Amino acid sequence: MPAPHQSRADRRRATEARILGSARTLFAEKGFDRTTIRAVAAAAGVDPALVMQYFGSKRELFGQAVQAVPEPPATGDTEALVDQLLTSLDLKLGGLPEGTLAMMRSMLTDPTAADHVRDALGRQIDGISATLPPSEDPELRAALLITTLLGVTIGHQLLTLPPLRDAPADRIAALLRPAFAALAGPPD
Repeated sequence: MPAPHQSRADRRRATEARILGSARTLFAEKGFDRTTIRAVAAAAGVDPALVMQYFGSKRELFGQAVQAVPEPPATGDTEALVDQLLTSLDLKLGGLPEGTLAMMRSMLTDPTAADHVRDALGRQIDGISATLPPSEDPELRAALLITTLLGVTIGHQLLTLPPLRDAPADRIAALLRPAFAALAGPPD
């Protein structure tokens, strides 16, 4: 049976997805500065001009490649919030999407990547601070929770620090649980 006919729009979407997949892989491996349009095009099996036609610039390609769906804000009691945060840590230590790794690699050397991370973390902080019990400094407490997760993730995924790399995710979560409960819980 012959393959079904693909419309021009379907072929375009497939090519765009292939380019984005190649870009995610290369940005994750090399970061923004060392990834070239030529390398992305070669990995996707297309002409570099086509990459530029679809995305306009390396910066726009990067922005599309690292788009991540923000986590929904946590709701419920302190224990539920702590569980949600530690579950997200377990997922992060299990492996991050290439777009997220690319963003993390690039955030310290590329201002646009830094802005993107800052915005994404800001949304997470806003969502979590809105769920914290009324107290002093809910935004600061939420920022401490989020940046702790970020730091552990960077230490494990990018720096591969032996104590973090070798520890099971559930052990890391057990050690963090009291600190997270104190930050997320009602004030004393």
